[in-house]
Amino acid sequence: MKQLLNTLFVTSEDIYLSLEGENVLANRDKQVLARYPLHTLQTIVTFAYPGASPALMGACADRGIGLAFCTPRGRFLARVCGENTGNVLLRREQYRVADDTERSCQIARNMIFGKLHNARWSVERTLRDHGMRVDKDALSGVSQELKELLPLVAEVTELDTLRGLEGVGASAYFGVLDQMILSRKEDFFFHGRNRRPPLDRVNAMLSFAYSLLSHDCASALESVGLDAYVGFLHTDRPGRSSLALDLMEELRPCMADRFVLTMINNRVIKPEDFQTQDSGAVLLTDEGRRTFLKAWQEKKKEPLTHPFLGEKLPWGMIPYIQALLLARYLRGDLDAYPPFLWK
Repeated sequence: MKQLLNTLFVTSEDIYLSLEGENVLANRDKQVLARYPLHTLQTIVTFAYPGASPALMGACADRGIGLAFCTPRGRFLARVCGENTGNVLLRREQYRVADDTERSCQIARNMIFGKLHNARWSVERTLRDHGMRVDKDALSGVSQELKELLPLVAEVTELDTLRGLEGVGASAYFGVLDQMILSRKEDFFFHGRNRRPPLDRVNAMLSFAYSLLSHDCASALESVGLDAYVGFLHTDRPGRSSLALDLMEELRPCMADRFVLTMINNRVIKPEDFQTQDSGAVLLTDEGRRTFLKAWQEKKKEPLTHPFLGEKLPWGMIPYIQALLLARYLRGDLDAYPPFLWK
């Protein structure tokens, strides 16, 4: 079983990463500030403009360590990938399935089934834990609507129809997300999804969480030999990791959305951790990003029992396990792709 190692987040904008022996060096103005052993790292995500040395990029590629470059505000720029791993026959099968809309739909509908199921149980968890503080009728109505969509999704045979059902479910779910925010409503509110740029604190956190989750999914897919850029629900687009976006659909409600709600409701994040630009964009400050990333890493270490495998493992392993199950399905070892069904 793959082990969950550490992720190194570089949040200072002026840090240059280099390699010395078997260590990653964090440099500022040619001065070494810190060093981290390579063998303890699974991923490096840098939000700094100076970047990394070719030697470090090569070492990460050779060792299968994910290295992602983002802007200081969290927008993904690029990822270093080494030599393709896995059986070439697996990727050839992936491409064949991606070119067959019917077979693509069989996988995509299971992923969307997982997304709507997990969105429903996110709503149900709020009802269970905070029923006296929320609009029960509104949340119960959305839960029932999501429940009724599940059998329709399970039987759909066309991708456009599937996208329509997913849109209906997402609209209903996001329609009550504000109800699930229970703390400091004057500072943290959700009146609809907006991005590029996010226009409020909740959307800023959602966008940042989705960016981190997308990178984790892309790294997981590549680690099992799949091409993260060829998807089944999201169509091919240059520079877009479509299969990673497919995989993260079922994980958004339970790994990203619930995380953001917990950060707000438990007062881990503060209004002062954000800044508003002249354009109206709301972004995390440097301190806010550090708080967010620290909590994200702690969340990934929390244990749970995988609903399909029945094994206890940390949350951070879920993208890898789902990527592995998808690879097994494409190889013919499973009759269908089993989505992650959280409860």
